[in-house]
Formats: sequence, structure tokens, C-alpha cells
Amino acid sequence: MTTDALRLGFRSFMAGFPTGVAIITTVDTDGTPRGMTCSSLCSVTLAPPTLLACLRTGSPTLAAVLRRGVFAVNLVHGEARATAELFASGAQDRFARVRWQAETGGPHLPDDAHAVADCAVRRAEPVGDHHVVFGEVLRIAGSEATDPLLYGMRRYARLPTEVGS
Repeated sequence: MTTDALRLGFRSFMAGFPTGVAIITTVDTDGTPRGMTCSSLCSVTLAPPTLLACLRTGSPTLAAVLRRGVFAVNLVHGEARATAELFASGAQDRFARVRWQAETGGPHLPDDAHAVADCAVRRAEPVGDHHVVFGEVLRIAGSEATDPLLYGMRRYARLPTEVGS
């Protein structure tokens, strides 16, 4: 299998694994808010509470996260698809187009997130064209895992409500 064929096959393989949608945010050292949509997020351990997020190398958000050493993980709810798309677009004015609050780890998106974790960077490892950033969770705001936005098969969807048992 050629390298290109393997990449395409891997991309299709991972598209078949739906995941939740998060927006990673921070504030750069000059005060500029930074953020990007992220679907590569998972828990690592409960003691200490740690998660990992995979952020694209070269991203201004990754650079700011590494400079500041803190970030916020905004778990996006099912009504916030437009915001997820906005933060995935690279639009320079994204923070001017959403309501946000400055917090410990980074901007919280109160209209678009059902829960937010403020994290401290404990480690970052380059892997291919991304960095795996390990964040120790310092604080959680909200925790209702209600109607999360999902991403899979290259499209957004809401978690279906189960009918019957």
C-alpha cells in the first residue's frame, strides 16, 4: 500500500469513529484570545485528572497554549454546530462573533459549551503534523453532559435520544 493510499484509508477509518466536539481556547501572552475546534480529545487518568488533546503543529492556538501553559476545553453542545464550524474555519474574528468569558485556563464559551475544563499543560509531544498536549484538569465549570455535538463521517450530528429500553 502506498503512503498516500494508507493516509486516505486511515482518514476514512477514523471518520467511522464518531467523537465529541470540543473547542480548545487560551489567551496568548499579548492578551489575544486563541481557539480551535478539536475532536481528538480523551481522558488519560483520574489521579491526577488528566486529558489529552491533539492540536495541529503550526496552529496559533497550539503556540499560545505552549507559551502560556494553560488552556480550556469547551465541550460543545448540540445546538452549537455553527460555533464549532467557526472555530474550525480559521476565521480571524471568531472571538468577536461569539460570547466568551476570560477564565483561568482560557476563554469559556458559555452559550456554546455544556461543560468546560481549565487545564495546565503537563507535557506536549510532537507526533507527525500534530502535538499531543497533556493537560491536568484544574477546575470544571458545568458538568451536564446534555446533548453533546458529535463529529463523524465528516459531518456533525447530535446524539440521538434513545427511545425505549
